[in-house]
Amino acid sequence: MKKLSLMMASVLAVSMLAGCGAATQPAPDKKTETAAPANATDKKMADGVYYAQQKNADADWNYAVVLDVKDGKITNVNWTGISKDAGPDKKTVSKDGKYGMKEKAKAQAEWHEQAEKVEKFLIEKQDPAAITVDNEGKTDAVSGVSIKINDFTALVTEALAAGPQQPGPYKDGAYHAEQPEFEKDWKYTADFTVLNGKIVAANWNAINEKGEADKKTQSKEGKYGMKEKAKAQAEWHEQAAKVEQALIEKQDPAAITVNNEGKTDAISGVSIKVNDFVKLAEEALKDAKK
Repeated sequence: MKKLSLMMASVLAVSMLAGCGAATQPAPDKKTETAAPANATDKKMADGVYYAQQKNADADWNYAVVLDVKDGKITNVNWTGISKDAGPDKKTVSKDGKYGMKEKAKAQAEWHEQAEKVEKFLIEKQDPAAITVDNEGKTDAVSGVSIKINDFTALVTEALAAGPQQPGPYKDGAYHAEQPEFEKDWKYTADFTVLNGKIVAANWNAINEKGEADKKTQSKEGKYGMKEKAKAQAEWHEQAAKVEQALIEKQDPAAITVNNEGKTDAISGVSIKVNDFVKLAEEALKDAKK
């Protein structure tokens, strides 16, 4: 009987120890077992147009996205690049065969073709987080896409966070105007890029009658020499850049007031004549209004 009691006590002690041991183990975190769907969200997107763009002055292309949202869903996506020289956007340049990824980089498809696949994928998934990106900025989530897409996902995220924006008054596209004749060795030109209805890039330059480098290039290389020759406060290309930026901010060439000498007091740090630029901008954009 004593043996039986001792055996039962031993079994009970072991059971209690086992129970205590189990209690010290952390409970499994069920949230880590299954990931939530990439497009899961408690916040419905407001209808409207969403926009975001890069602003890197040193880049050849600054990427931009335009998103249309209807009934709380992304219905249309436009991912493209804005050239530092204004004019046609990256998608247009690629479609015209002037970017040449297949020829130059032996890519499987041109840039615009790959961009369109990424756009379509976003419309299907409704969430940029669904497009996984590796350390090189590329993705395995979208078949047939070898270009870097980290800029795209970042811009989409930024655009959605900022909320809908009112599109501008212009028709998207590239616009150009130039003077009909040379004057004192130069003929001024102006190029503009419109995206989401707004002027997003402007390039004011001049062609040399003798076939030499354009005015901006000569100015950057120190061959035009406004500071040295005319004691100007800044070189021609530096002042031209301020004029271009003023137009992008004001969105209307008429907002740049010009006096009888062709100069302006509307832009700080600009002493060059700007009347030629204003005229060219008005000419280039006259048919751009919606």
